Amino acid sequence: MRKVSFKNSLFCGVNEKLAISGRFVKTAVLGLSLMFVGAAAQAQTMASLPVSSAPISAVGTAKPLQGWSQFCETFRSECAVDVTEDTTIDLTPQVWKTIVSVNQRVNSSVKAVTDADHWGVVDVWGFPDDGRGDCEDFQLLKRRLLAEAGLPRRAMRMTVVIDELGEGHAVLMVRTNRGDFVLDNKTSSILPWHRTGYVYIKRESQDTIGWVSLGGIMSSPTTTANR
Repeated sequence: MRKVSFKNSLFCGVNEKLAISGRFVKTAVLGLSLMFVGAAAQAQTMASLPVSSAPISAVGTAKPLQGWSQFCETFRSECAVDVTEDTTIDLTPQVWKTIVSVNQRVNSSVKAVTDADHWGVVDVWGFPDDGRGDCEDFQLLKRRLLAEAGLPRRAMRMTVVIDELGEGHAVLMVRTNRGDFVLDNKTSSILPWHRTGYVYIKRESQDTIGWVSLGGIMSSPTTTANR
């Protein structure tokens, strides 16, 4: 399993204090690729249902993130697990269109900002009610809107990954009868989990209030910070 060295936080996509020129090149290349992905995302709304693929497997329990635990103290219903709900979403063209639409709408309406700049703290989970937030805030809003549209919250799990820059990042994993798909604030193209290029660390459990390991690395990050 991949070893990654962390200090005190995960970065939600982009470290604002990049000091290594190689990182700059990676970011430039990523930006160019996202231009093409963005165009594909626009077409995705009208596209047919995605191709089926195998879901990701959990490999045991994992330690919850502190920011998530604090969020759950305030928004208990957001973290509660209703075992009567379905664990997967039955994808129909209309349901897929709703998922794509919500993903694009939130990504285009919320401005990415670090928790440090936004709130003056390393990591805080919440809803971007003022139009600003970092990665987990984007995904929490998407889940709330999709749940309001009738999709089972139990099938939409907050997930921690290591991104293409080797930094921590939070995404929303939507579990469906056609596989697990990732909603991300760095792109509006919804991809199968295995096509994102991310290393999957852990996600919320579908059976209890807690987290499960996805086997990415042994020493997983403890916070999700920045954007």
